[in-house]
Amino acid sequence: MNQPSQNSWLKYLGLTAQLLVLIGLAVYAAIWLDKKLHVSPLFIIVLPLLVLGVTFYKLYKETIRKKQ
Repeated sequence: MNQPSQNSWLKYLGLTAQLLVLIGLAVYAAIWLDKKLHVSPLFIIVLPLLVLGVTFYKLYKETIRKKQ
């Protein structure tokens, strides 16, 4: 009876974990690129925002698909 609700809850929990890992990797890569290319605040701003944008777009497409 509670199975579909729990499955969607676990799916969104997995998406949250994926978001946290991707933001962590983006920050690490951004710090490395900023040091390597000597453009200090550029990548540390751009890469995490790019990850957030792509993840929110993925979430949007997933929720639209469920409505149809």
